Amino acid sequence: MVMPDHLCPFGLKPKDLLERQGYAVEDHHLTTREETERFMAEHGVKPTPQTFIGGDRIGGYDDLRVHFDLDPPPDEQSDTSYQPVIAIFSVAFLLALGLSWHQYGTMLTLRAFEWFISLSMTFLAIQKLQDVKGFSTMFLNYDLLARRWVRYGKIYPFGEALAGILMTAGALVWISAPVALFIGTVGAVSVFKAVYIDKRELKCACVGGNSNVPLGFVSLTENLMMMAMGIWMPLKAIVF
Repeated sequence: MVMPDHLCPFGLKPKDLLERQGYAVEDHHLTTREETERFMAEHGVKPTPQTFIGGDRIGGYDDLRVHFDLDPPPDEQSDTSYQPVIAIFSVAFLLALGLSWHQYGTMLTLRAFEWFISLSMTFLAIQKLQDVKGFSTMFLNYDLLARRWVRYGKIYPFGEALAGILMTAGALVWISAPVALFIGTVGAVSVFKAVYIDKRELKCACVGGNSNVPLGFVSLTENLMMMAMGIWMPLKAIVF
């Protein structure tokens, strides 16, 4: 659909994909709502655009990706994905290395490891804070404290953000360490019980209420990292 006030992004994506696959594209624009309705009725389809190769209708953009073996067929696709946590941990890790390089002239420092964990906590908190209601609802599926005190699910993201920010700054350890240790310990016990004892298959609320990340190793690692920082930061302040 190409109209004065609307350009369909899903029309641009298959055109680009076809051209990258080496096809010459004959692009037909639907310029009015009536023309679009006639096209859908004629071909018995609901969405536009539709791609035809050699006269054979392939379908929409997702169908085109399956056609080129870029995605598996719908019945073989999983509804879970680790992509959000991979993105968060990767960017946090690179930022930590960048900060260490800027501050100390080298990337491989103990402070870089601390920043990696604290920045990861902060990024994960941002994901939760985008939809606190959705997060807290999903959180109730497995968190032991939230099940006893429902409001804990709405407080949790703020506590995680506070601890992560203070640990990144290296400030007010007497606040950040207990918060991180507490929420990390409760979280670790809750995840371990739900996944490894009760053998439940759940979605993790760690990256927000609409997460498709499976509850398991990643969630447990997040909580164990918070516990480690909750112990390490005050110990470091005392010893060093």
